[in-house]
Amino acid sequence: MSVLNAAIKKLPRQFLPEDFVVTTWEALQPYFEELKQRPLTSLEVLEQWLKDMSELEAVISEDACWRQIRMTCDTTDKSLEEAFAYFCMQIQPQLQPYADALNKKLMESEWVKALDQQEYATYLRNVNKQIKLFREENIPLQAELSVMAQQYGAIAGKMTITVNEQEYTLQQAAKFLESDNRALREEVFRKTAARRLADKDALDQLYTSLIGKRQQVAVNAGYANYRDYKFAELGRFDYTKEDCFQFHAAIKEHIVPLTQQILEKHKQKLGLDTLKPWDTEAEPAGIKPLEPFQTGEELINKAIQCFDELGPFFGDCLRVMKQMGRLDLESRKGKAPGGYNCPLAETGVPFIFMNAAGQMKDLTTMVHEGGHAVHSFLSHHLELSAFKEYPMEIAEVASMSMELFTMDHWNIFFDDAAALRRARMQQLERAITIFPWIATIDKFQHWIYEHPQHTVAERTAKWLEILDEFSPAITDWSGLEDYRAITWQRQLHLFEVPFYYIEYGIAQLGAIAMWKQYKENKTQALENYMNALRLGNTRTLPELYKAAGIKFDFSPAYVKELVAFVKTEMEKIAE
Repeated sequence: MSVLNAAIKKLPRQFLPEDFVVTTWEALQPYFEELKQRPLTSLEVLEQWLKDMSELEAVISEDACWRQIRMTCDTTDKSLEEAFAYFCMQIQPQLQPYADALNKKLMESEWVKALDQQEYATYLRNVNKQIKLFREENIPLQAELSVMAQQYGAIAGKMTITVNEQEYTLQQAAKFLESDNRALREEVFRKTAARRLADKDALDQLYTSLIGKRQQVAVNAGYANYRDYKFAELGRFDYTKEDCFQFHAAIKEHIVPLTQQILEKHKQKLGLDTLKPWDTEAEPAGIKPLEPFQTGEELINKAIQCFDELGPFFGDCLRVMKQMGRLDLESRKGKAPGGYNCPLAETGVPFIFMNAAGQMKDLTTMVHEGGHAVHSFLSHHLELSAFKEYPMEIAEVASMSMELFTMDHWNIFFDDAAALRRARMQQLERAITIFPWIATIDKFQHWIYEHPQHTVAERTAKWLEILDEFSPAITDWSGLEDYRAITWQRQLHLFEVPFYYIEYGIAQLGAIAMWKQYKENKTQALENYMNALRLGNTRTLPELYKAAGIKFDFSPAYVKELVAFVKTEMEKIAE
């Protein structure tokens, strides 16, 4: 396996002063103006101009990321929210006309054709796309949307319930749903449902407002709907909405029946006549939920050890992040929900944010975000910031593959062989059962933006219709219909990053293919994994998948093949 070094150094500045800090637009503007006015007289001059522009982009990007990180770590601190809003409303809108002007300057240069076409092809394709989409009238709308989307985290971050006279965030309380005490599970589920229902109207209103502004952005850019605009903005050059519909059909045909079988076995294991929604993650009486760690400190230390055993470079990535304070792992009141790895373009060492509460799914989240972090480390050497802005369909292969690769080393988290088998089985079941939810969320979004004028009642009806299409009928929601009708509100992607969800499904197939390769030849699979991630965004998606030794394919036949492989591996664990 390649010997790589995780000791990333902050990029030295050549264009901006080393002590420059983003404060106001007025302080930034001279640097953009210089780039706009600089004559591009040769290939060498053009390449230096691109490096200087990249440096400026990296400094601004890292500043914006830190504003968002600090705000999500503490949604109760108004000054952090204001700092983020200031960037979105006062700085970002000023950047966009210059970005458009610089894009046009690049594409109009006589030297652009002399750039290395292999290295620059995907970048230039993306620049052309940005030029096509840019509209001056969308600048204030996009600024408003950036601020509005963060309101979801502020609302959800305040949600808590009381269990046994102690207050818990909803993320922390979720651990009770794994308990063997069915009465406790039901109590926690109902309290969580009631708490979410309390903010139903606020989130409905927020989502309706977001849809309206997003539709206006699309219309301004000459698109019939926001779905078509967003596909272009996301750079989905390598697949279409029809491919997504085909994927939905493949999930319905090949994965929903397997999900039904998994839930049937779970119901039998619990000895229940009726499977309620508070039973789906539970353990039978006398079996304690899996507890892979107790504290955030223990989680990161065990994750480092796990990554070390997979490959020293992987462990070093997490070790460097720990040393630099680039981790906020434990759930607490006032913290935004969810988890993410945030690449930091200038310093290179990313930040992992999550809401760990000692559950099995937190272990999965840790190694998932760790996979994203490894991707950040591996692509940091690329010359331009734009080369590192890899598409999500490969980014999620990096993270989801790591979930499966590390299973060989989960004995670090579980001393007991039976617990280890349970953990691996849960991981593989999750790898399958997440597909119907991905299809549900994605198909819902297609409908939402094809019908932007819909009412809340119409939205609810369509949600339930799509949910029924991809949900095995085994789970009994009677008496909980009001809550089931708003379960889409749990998905922050709908509010914060629209249409970013099908990537998880495409990438899960890629990750399963990577794991199949890993089972056949570990050394070669890890070599291919790292080689693909090192390419960043300098190749198309099919080329990146090929570099990883897998196919960019989500046809029904391929779905069927990979699901059969996972089913076989599950049967081996069950023996």
